[in-house]
Amino acid sequence: MNTPAMEEPAMGGYGLSLRVKLVLSYLAVALGAIMLMIIVVAFAVQNYFYQSQVDQLNAETEALAQQLAQAYQANGNSWTGISITFKTGMFSPYLSAPVVFVDAQGIPHSPYLSTDFLPYDATIQQALSQALHGQESSGKLQSDVNDPDVFSGIYVCIPVKLNDQIIGALFVAQPNRYPRGFSPSGFLAKVDLVILITGVGIALIVIAFSLFMARRLTRPLALLTQAAEEMKAGNYNQRVEQPRSQDELGRLALTFNSMADKIAADVNELRKQEQLRRDLIANIAHDLITPLTAIQGYSEAIGDDVISSPEQRHETAQLIGREVQRLRRLVSDMQNMTSLEAGRVSLEMAPLNLHDLVVETLAVIAPECEQAQIELQNTIDPATPPVLADSDRITQVLLNLLDNARRHTPAGGQITLGARAEGGWLIAWVSDTGTGISPQDLPYIFERFYRVDRSRSAASGGSGLGLAIIKAIITAHGGTVWAQSTPGQGTTIFFTLPLAPAKLLSASNA
Repeated sequence: MNTPAMEEPAMGGYGLSLRVKLVLSYLAVALGAIMLMIIVVAFAVQNYFYQSQVDQLNAETEALAQQLAQAYQANGNSWTGISITFKTGMFSPYLSAPVVFVDAQGIPHSPYLSTDFLPYDATIQQALSQALHGQESSGKLQSDVNDPDVFSGIYVCIPVKLNDQIIGALFVAQPNRYPRGFSPSGFLAKVDLVILITGVGIALIVIAFSLFMARRLTRPLALLTQAAEEMKAGNYNQRVEQPRSQDELGRLALTFNSMADKIAADVNELRKQEQLRRDLIANIAHDLITPLTAIQGYSEAIGDDVISSPEQRHETAQLIGREVQRLRRLVSDMQNMTSLEAGRVSLEMAPLNLHDLVVETLAVIAPECEQAQIELQNTIDPATPPVLADSDRITQVLLNLLDNARRHTPAGGQITLGARAEGGWLIAWVSDTGTGISPQDLPYIFERFYRVDRSRSAASGGSGLGLAIIKAIITAHGGTVWAQSTPGQGTTIFFTLPLAPAKLLSASNA
């Protein structure tokens, strides 16, 4: 199934994609910060530049005020007869920059202002009045008249003092533009332009970086979405490439792959269980059809008087009875298996001496083994620690294992039972010198209805549930069961049982 590469994930189909949202969020934050920076920096530069101009002009005005005070003192503390003139360009090269001086009575002692400053006459008079009352002032002279010939600039107005006595007031202005071409406002405008160009450049870098980061963040999500779509379509082998970084996206990819592995394993297990279910039904049908067919055939033979002699009828009735017993054993084994696997069988757990139980079990099966010329050996030490188990169920385990070993061991063979304590467990085994099991069949011998003999003949085996029942019983006791076999040399079935706690042994002895 060929799926086209997705640059934008399907999750953006109902609106803006995640990549676009990330880019927009980056831009909103970055551009907002840049605009705020431009405004703050421009305002700070202009305010600093203006304040520097005012401080410089104020220092120059203070120096001029000291000169005027010295001239006043040298003239006998009188302005009479003093000729006050200010040279052009004394403070700035602007020819008509206003420099105004008045004495303590407000009488001007400087040339009268030109008509260029008529729009500021009220401002100048107010500043001089405040200075005569001891208040310094500064500000801007900015007319509403849109006339390039009208003065525009800053001013400083201070009182002229002699021995802390106000003897006059001095007003000095500085223009924003000089005839030689330099303009403080033009300089500030260029600074603002540089700041703006820098901000635009940073914004472009932020846009490129946000696109890169958004793609880097959303690409793993797009791949995850594509992989999820593949899994939804039934491709459970789909995996995503794990990012190099071990961040949240890296852990998400790792978790997704682990989840995909778990789902694939579960699906395979379900398929395996489904196949086992089908095999189970087929095996049950096969094991039921043989005795039922025989019963049907014998019954029809009796009913149709095909078998007429009393001896043959009696013999046929015995055959029917044996087939019925086979059916009953099969159904009984299936009931036991189902009950054990479902946990509906309650075990009567008690300390159990396995050596004594093996002696009793061997006594039951010994006649059949003697008839088959098979030797039985019990190598379990009588001093072996007791186990915590259900004696009836363990007897069933031993009988099934011994019966299997007997049926697959030729005349002159040997069956051996042994056990050893290890940790908190007792490891027991039943070993024979029979035909053995091939390596291909060995992993499956504990499955229900599994037979090494593919013909499934009644002569070579039972219902196929014996070893499965053994495994269920041992598992119910908390133990495990496994097998070792070499074809032509024999098979050994191992199982473990928990050792009985000391306190239970003390209670039973009491």
